[in-house]
Amino acid sequence: MRVGVVTFPGSLDDRDALRAVRLAGHTPVALWHGEHDLHNVDALVLPGGFSYGDYLRCGAIAARSPIMVDIVEAIGKGLPVLGICNGFQILMEAGVLPGGLIGNDHGQFICRDQELVVENTDTRWTAGFQQQQHIVIPLKNGEGGYIADQETLKRVEGEGLVVFRYVGVNPNGSLHDIAGLRNEAGTVVGLMPHPEHAVEEGFGPDTDQAMRNGTDGLTFFTSLALEAVLR
Repeated sequence: MRVGVVTFPGSLDDRDALRAVRLAGHTPVALWHGEHDLHNVDALVLPGGFSYGDYLRCGAIAARSPIMVDIVEAIGKGLPVLGICNGFQILMEAGVLPGGLIGNDHGQFICRDQELVVENTDTRWTAGFQQQQHIVIPLKNGEGGYIADQETLKRVEGEGLVVFRYVGVNPNGSLHDIAGLRNEAGTVVGLMPHPEHAVEEGFGPDTDQAMRNGTDGLTFFTSLALEAVLR
């Protein structure tokens, strides 16, 4: 599959995402935020970083970049999209996923290996996981607290839109321990942790005293091919 990764001014995990795509056996395609061209990709990643310096709100300016017009239209036609950290923020600012993300409740930037539980495997990006599987994915953010009004929370929970929850510790004050969401179709997934940083052994803690990031993140990218077979 051809999987695009969009670079915005301030993106810093775009190269990591392109590498994760390649390690999963796909063809990585670099895309630029100022273009109205998705280059016929089969799926797309909005990477982490600090698009436009996080001015206004995180992801608010990037959500209005020229390429986002084409991405939102393509999502409506079924294009699989993964939003990672800042990409998750962009998807929310674009109205693709419900709710919002605000500053961590402790007021500090956090960087840690984070345990998650997989709540939903019925998506293009999580088909390779097992329901209720526990995984470890690196987390790094200053504004990752998920918020929503009670009506939205009720819909998110009732319609099974929660894909991941934090386990062991809630690192940013997210309501209901929500770490990631999906859209109704299951084609779009957004999450705060960084699966592209957990795609190869030997790059992260792997001891009895510390959690390991290992390769749990690679399953996000290999799930694309698995879902294609299942479909």
